[in-house]
Amino acid sequence: MIDIINVEQTFGDRRILKNVNLQINKGETMVILGASGSGKSTLLKMMIGLLKPTSGKILIDGRDITRMPETELNEQRKHMGMVFQYSALFDSMNVKENIAFGLRMHTKLSEPEIDQAVKEKLHLVGLDGTEELMPSNLSGGMKKRIGLARAIVLEPEIILYDEPTAGLDPIRSTDISLLIKNMQEKLHVTSVVVTHDLKSAELIADRMAFLYEGSFLEIGKPSALYQSKDPRIKQFMNGLPSSPDIEKEGDE
Repeated sequence: MIDIINVEQTFGDRRILKNVNLQINKGETMVILGASGSGKSTLLKMMIGLLKPTSGKILIDGRDITRMPETELNEQRKHMGMVFQYSALFDSMNVKENIAFGLRMHTKLSEPEIDQAVKEKLHLVGLDGTEELMPSNLSGGMKKRIGLARAIVLEPEIILYDEPTAGLDPIRSTDISLLIKNMQEKLHVTSVVVTHDLKSAELIADRMAFLYEGSFLEIGKPSALYQSKDPRIKQFMNGLPSSPDIEKEGDE
Protein backbone atom coordinates (compact mmCIF):
# COMPACT_ATOMS: atom_id res chain seq x y z
CA MET A 1 0.00 0.00 0.00
CA ILE A 2 2.88 2.36 0.87
CA ASP A 3 6.37 1.89 -0.52
CA ILE A 4 9.12 4.26 0.63
CA ILE A 5 12.18 3.90 -1.59
CA ASN A 6 15.64 5.40 -0.92
CA VAL A 7 14.17 8.51 0.71
CA GLU A 8 16.49 11.25 1.91
CA GLN A 9 15.53 14.53 3.57
CA THR A 10 17.90 17.40 4.17
CA PHE A 11 17.17 20.78 5.75
CA GLY A 12 20.13 23.08 5.13
CA ASP A 13 23.19 21.16 6.29
CA ARG A 14 21.11 18.80 8.47
CA ARG A 15 20.46 15.33 7.07
CA ILE A 16 17.18 14.28 8.71
CA LEU A 17 16.49 11.03 6.82
CA LYS A 18 19.19 8.84 5.29
CA ASN A 19 18.33 6.40 2.50
CA VAL A 20 15.10 5.23 4.17
CA ASN A 21 13.28 2.18 2.79
CA LEU A 22 9.99 0.83 4.15
CA GLN A 23 7.11 -1.23 2.77
CA ILE A 24 3.72 -1.02 4.52
CA ASN A 25 1.20 -3.68 3.57
CA LYS A 26 -2.46 -3.08 2.88
CA GLY A 27 -4.58 -3.42 6.02
CA GLU A 28 -1.73 -3.55 8.53
CA THR A 29 -0.81 -1.22 11.38
CA MET A 30 2.83 -0.16 11.10
CA VAL A 31 4.26 1.58 14.15
CA ILE A 32 7.34 3.75 13.60
CA LEU A 33 9.31 3.97 16.83
CA GLY A 34 12.23 6.15 17.77
CA ALA A 35 13.43 8.83 20.11
CA SER A 36 12.48 12.48 19.67
CA GLY A 37 14.34 14.03 16.74
CA SER A 38 14.91 10.74 14.92
CA GLY A 39 12.89 11.86 11.87
CA LYS A 40 9.57 10.06 12.53
CA SER A 41 7.20 13.00 12.07
CA THR A 42 9.15 14.23 9.04
CA LEU A 43 8.63 10.85 7.37
CA LEU A 44 4.91 10.90 8.21
CA LYS A 45 4.48 14.37 6.69
CA MET A 46 6.13 13.14 3.50
CA MET A 47 3.68 10.22 3.28
CA ILE A 48 0.76 12.64 3.04
CA GLY A 49 2.63 15.07 0.78
CA LEU A 50 3.08 17.94 3.23
CA LEU A 51 6.83 17.67 2.64
CA LYS A 52 8.70 16.47 -0.43
CA PRO A 53 11.85 14.37 0.05
CA THR A 54 15.19 15.71 -1.11
CA SER A 55 15.52 12.47 -3.08
CA GLY A 56 13.78 9.11 -3.36
CA LYS A 57 10.21 7.99 -4.02
CA ILE A 58 7.05 7.43 -1.98
CA LEU A 59 4.54 5.19 -3.72
CA ILE A 60 0.94 5.06 -2.50
CA ASP A 61 -0.83 2.11 -4.10
CA GLY A 62 1.80 2.17 -6.84
CA ARG A 63 1.65 5.92 -7.57
CA ASP A 64 4.58 8.19 -6.77
CA ILE A 65 3.20 11.11 -4.74
CA THR A 66 6.53 12.94 -4.75
CA ARG A 67 6.07 13.79 -8.44
CA MET A 68 2.35 14.57 -8.41
CA PRO A 69 1.10 18.08 -9.22
CA GLU A 70 -0.78 19.70 -6.32
CA THR A 71 -4.23 19.11 -7.84
CA GLU A 72 -3.55 15.38 -8.21
CA LEU A 73 -2.02 15.23 -4.74
CA ASN A 74 -5.15 16.80 -3.26
CA GLU A 75 -7.21 14.05 -4.90
CA GLN A 76 -4.88 11.44 -3.38
CA ARG A 77 -5.27 13.01 0.07
CA LYS A 78 -9.00 12.36 -0.04
CA HIS A 79 -8.12 8.70 0.45
CA MET A 80 -5.90 9.45 3.45
CA GLY A 81 -6.67 10.68 6.97
CA MET A 82 -4.24 12.41 9.33
CA VAL A 83 -4.50 12.53 13.12
CA PHE A 84 -2.21 15.31 14.31
CA GLN A 85 -0.23 15.24 17.55
CA TYR A 86 -2.28 17.98 19.23
CA SER A 87 -5.52 17.25 17.36
CA ALA A 88 -5.32 20.53 15.34
CA LEU A 89 -9.02 21.28 15.76
CA PHE A 90 -10.36 24.63 14.57
CA ASP A 91 -10.96 26.60 17.78
CA SER A 92 -13.73 28.71 16.22
CA MET A 93 -15.75 25.67 15.10
CA ASN A 94 -17.80 23.29 17.20
CA VAL A 95 -17.33 19.52 17.08
CA LYS A 96 -19.79 19.00 14.25
CA GLU A 97 -18.23 21.68 12.05
CA ASN A 98 -14.72 20.34 12.72
CA ILE A 99 -15.69 16.84 11.62
CA ALA A 100 -17.80 18.07 8.69
CA PHE A 101 -15.04 20.34 7.34
CA GLY A 102 -13.61 17.73 4.93
CA LEU A 103 -17.07 16.69 3.77
CA ARG A 104 -17.96 20.28 2.92
CA MET A 105 -14.63 20.81 1.11
CA HIS A 106 -14.49 17.60 -0.90
CA THR A 107 -18.02 16.23 -1.36
CA LYS A 108 -21.45 17.35 -2.54
CA LEU A 109 -23.34 15.71 0.30
CA SER A 110 -26.55 17.36 1.48
CA GLU A 111 -26.82 18.78 5.01
CA PRO A 112 -28.86 15.79 6.27
CA GLU A 113 -26.22 13.43 4.82
CA ILE A 114 -23.41 15.43 6.49
CA ASP A 115 -25.30 15.37 9.81
CA GLN A 116 -25.68 11.59 9.54
CA ALA A 117 -21.99 11.06 8.67
CA VAL A 118 -20.89 13.19 11.65
CA LYS A 119 -23.19 11.25 14.01
CA GLU A 120 -21.89 7.92 12.73
CA LYS A 121 -18.26 8.89 13.24
CA LEU A 122 -18.93 10.34 16.70
CA HIS A 123 -20.58 7.06 17.63
CA LEU A 124 -17.54 5.13 16.39
CA VAL A 125 -15.23 7.15 18.67
CA GLY A 126 -17.63 6.99 21.63
CA LEU A 127 -18.65 10.66 21.75
CA ASP A 128 -22.34 10.64 20.84
CA GLY A 129 -24.17 13.92 21.43
CA THR A 130 -21.10 16.20 21.50
CA GLU A 131 -21.80 17.96 18.19
CA GLU A 132 -22.35 21.42 19.69
CA LEU A 133 -19.36 21.45 22.05
CA MET A 134 -16.48 23.80 21.31
CA PRO A 135 -12.83 22.59 21.45
CA SER A 136 -12.26 24.69 24.58
CA ASN A 137 -14.84 22.50 26.36
CA LEU A 138 -13.11 19.23 25.46
CA SER A 139 -10.55 17.27 27.47
CA GLY A 140 -7.29 16.18 25.85
CA GLY A 141 -8.62 12.66 25.30
CA MET A 142 -11.85 13.98 23.77
CA LYS A 143 -9.89 16.18 21.37
CA LYS A 144 -7.89 13.15 20.23
CA ARG A 145 -11.15 11.28 19.57
CA ILE A 146 -12.63 14.19 17.63
CA GLY A 147 -9.40 14.39 15.61
CA LEU A 148 -9.81 10.70 14.77
CA ALA A 149 -13.49 11.18 13.84
CA ARG A 150 -12.45 13.99 11.48
CA ALA A 151 -9.73 11.79 9.95
CA ILE A 152 -12.13 8.92 9.17
CA VAL A 153 -15.18 10.91 8.03
CA LEU A 154 -14.15 10.68 4.35
CA GLU A 155 -13.66 6.92 4.85
CA PRO A 156 -9.97 6.88 3.88
CA GLU A 157 -7.95 3.83 2.92
CA ILE A 158 -4.94 5.05 4.94
CA ILE A 159 -4.80 6.76 8.35
CA LEU A 160 -1.60 8.41 9.60
CA TYR A 161 -1.18 9.12 13.32
CA ASP A 162 1.41 11.54 14.70
CA GLU A 163 2.05 10.77 18.40
CA PRO A 164 -1.64 9.95 19.09
CA THR A 165 -1.12 9.48 22.85
CA ALA A 166 1.14 12.50 23.46
CA GLY A 167 0.13 14.57 26.49
CA LEU A 168 -2.36 12.01 27.83
CA ASP A 169 -2.31 10.24 31.20
CA PRO A 170 -1.77 6.43 31.13
CA ILE A 171 -5.50 5.62 31.30
CA ARG A 172 -6.47 7.96 28.45
CA SER A 173 -3.44 6.79 26.49
CA THR A 174 -4.65 3.20 26.71
CA ASP A 175 -8.17 4.29 25.73
CA ILE A 176 -6.87 6.00 22.57
CA SER A 177 -4.67 2.98 21.70
CA LEU A 178 -7.62 0.61 22.02
CA LEU A 179 -9.71 2.99 19.91
CA ILE A 180 -7.06 2.93 17.16
CA LYS A 181 -7.08 -0.88 17.28
CA ASN A 182 -10.88 -0.89 17.16
CA MET A 183 -10.90 1.44 14.14
CA GLN A 184 -8.48 -0.88 12.38
CA GLU A 185 -10.70 -3.90 12.94
CA LYS A 186 -13.90 -2.12 11.92
CA LEU A 187 -12.69 -0.08 8.96
CA HIS A 188 -9.90 -2.38 7.62
CA VAL A 189 -7.68 0.60 6.84
CA THR A 190 -3.90 0.75 6.50
CA SER A 191 -2.51 2.61 9.52
CA VAL A 192 0.88 4.22 10.16
CA VAL A 193 1.48 5.31 13.74
CA VAL A 194 4.44 7.44 14.79
CA THR A 195 5.09 7.20 18.52
CA HIS A 196 7.65 6.73 21.27
CA ASP A 197 4.93 5.31 23.58
CA LEU A 198 5.93 1.64 23.87
CA LYS A 199 2.78 0.53 25.68
CA SER A 200 0.61 2.02 22.94
CA ALA A 201 2.83 0.49 20.26
CA GLU A 202 2.49 -2.99 21.78
CA LEU A 203 -1.31 -2.72 21.82
CA ILE A 204 -1.75 -1.71 18.18
CA ALA A 205 1.25 -2.81 16.07
CA ASP A 206 1.25 -5.58 13.50
CA ARG A 207 4.85 -4.61 12.76
CA MET A 208 7.28 -2.06 14.13
CA ALA A 209 10.07 -0.09 12.44
CA PHE A 210 12.77 1.45 14.62
CA LEU A 211 14.14 4.77 13.33
CA TYR A 212 17.45 5.95 14.73
CA GLU A 213 19.07 9.23 13.65
CA GLY A 214 17.33 9.12 10.27
CA SER A 215 17.82 5.43 9.41
CA PHE A 216 15.85 2.26 10.13
CA LEU A 217 17.80 -0.15 12.30
CA GLU A 218 15.18 -2.91 12.33
CA ILE A 219 11.73 -3.65 10.88
CA GLY A 220 9.61 -6.59 12.00
CA LYS A 221 7.13 -8.05 14.44
CA PRO A 222 7.14 -6.47 17.93
CA SER A 223 8.83 -9.59 19.30
CA ALA A 224 11.74 -9.11 16.88
CA LEU A 225 12.47 -5.63 18.25
CA TYR A 226 12.28 -6.80 21.84
CA GLN A 227 14.72 -9.60 21.03
CA SER A 228 17.05 -7.38 19.01
CA LYS A 229 20.76 -7.58 19.76
CA ASP A 230 21.37 -4.00 18.62
CA PRO A 231 22.29 -2.05 21.78
CA ARG A 232 20.52 1.11 20.56
CA ILE A 233 17.25 -0.77 20.11
CA LYS A 234 17.68 -2.60 23.42
CA GLN A 235 18.28 0.74 25.14
CA PHE A 236 15.05 2.24 23.76
CA MET A 237 12.87 -0.84 24.29
CA ASN A 238 14.05 -1.17 27.90
CA GLY A 239 14.04 2.55 28.72
CA LEU A 240 17.72 2.65 29.64
CA PRO A 241 19.54 5.98 30.18
CA SER A 242 21.53 7.47 27.31
CA SER A 243 25.14 6.39 27.10
CA PRO A 244 27.93 7.22 24.61
CA ASP A 245 29.17 3.65 25.07
CA ILE A 246 25.87 2.21 23.78
CA GLU A 247 25.91 4.48 20.73
CA LYS A 248 29.54 3.60 20.00
CA GLU A 249 28.81 -0.12 20.39
CA GLY A 250 25.88 0.18 17.96
CA ASP A 251 28.03 1.80 15.30
CA GLU A 252 30.62 -0.94 15.39
